[in-house]
Amino acid sequence: MIHKRSSSIVKWIFIISIIEFIILNLISLLMPSSEVDDSTVFIEIIDYASIGFSLVFIVLFYKNYRAISVSSSTKTLMQGILKTRKTVKIYIYINIFMVIIGMFYALFVLSHNNHYFDKLNNIQSSVLIIAFLAFIGIFAGIIWLVYKVIYGILLKKLKYNYTELKKIDF
Repeated sequence: MIHKRSSSIVKWIFIISIIEFIILNLISLLMPSSEVDDSTVFIEIIDYASIGFSLVFIVLFYKNYRAISVSSSTKTLMQGILKTRKTVKIYIYINIFMVIIGMFYALFVLSHNNHYFDKLNNIQSSVLIIAFLAFIGIFAGIIWLVYKVIYGILLKKLKYNYTELKKIDF
């Protein structure tokens, strides 16, 4: 029974990652494109890197699902659960890191290429930059919370299955 539940949970992780990939890339495609300059090239690089990372993790989630669904021994199932939990956590951290990098770059471009900053004195510029940094922190925190809700529930169930298997195996 635990084997079937674990396999189902990992399947849902795989399905959610595909849905997330599709939705985020549709949003990216619907965004208006602007003139190509150095700033848009970097954003496109971040976008393509994000797509690449997402595809790699979708493949890893699928492999984890296949490994758990065909595992026969308790030990193999336990190892699969640990591997899946670790993969999901790395996926979450990489996605948050990519968002933070993109936002820091946006701050850099905004502060160096915008004539609005030229009209501000040092204190006003500093306050604006601090406010933007606070926004980056809050936004990254919100993304982390969303991931914790979406994947956290599934990871918690996997952890419970792992502890139940540990009790049975030892």
